[in-house]
Amino acid sequence: MLDEVPIFPLNTVLFPDGLLPLRIFEARYIDMARNALRTGTPFGVCRIRAGAEVGVPAEPDRVGTLAHIIDCDMEQLGLLLARTRGGDRFRILDTRTTRQGLIVASVQILPPGDDAPLPEAYRACVRLLNAVASQQKEAPFLDPQRPDSARWVGHRLSEILPLPGPIRQQLLELDDSLARLQILMQFLEKHGLVIR
Repeated sequence: MLDEVPIFPLNTVLFPDGLLPLRIFEARYIDMARNALRTGTPFGVCRIRAGAEVGVPAEPDRVGTLAHIIDCDMEQLGLLLARTRGGDRFRILDTRTTRQGLIVASVQILPPGDDAPLPEAYRACVRLLNAVASQQKEAPFLDPQRPDSARWVGHRLSEILPLPGPIRQQLLELDDSLARLQILMQFLEKHGLVIR
């Protein structure tokens, strides 16, 4: 259980050990990030269930991921650029909204879910991740990389594939790493992106 966790609702899903660059410009979220840096505490990233990223606080999905700031820079006044790393998953138990419009929640930390050595049948997923990484100017995955871990491979694929937001959210909430990989492999095969 953690109390008073600031929630950053976004039109994306952050997975454990994932890299999420942020462009923060609303005062409530700049203050949130500054406080996280000062205290060394994370904030929560949740996919938006209803509403928008800007303006009136959006309604977040109940399961999200703690975000830890790796580094940040303010290149221009009022715009904070931050890189965050996904930590533990959590479930929102209750929320309140501050006068500034920041959602603050009591959350329950969720177990990481099971993991297993990556089965041979899913080696094509690792080849796809390597191909994507080789096309990027900056490394899309944080170290340590674990291509032998079913959970790590499933999380990274869930981040990079063009999946609808609700499907990505369901993949975050899954505890079974092999079930997640099976769903992702079906998507890849259906779209001709990989052959077993």
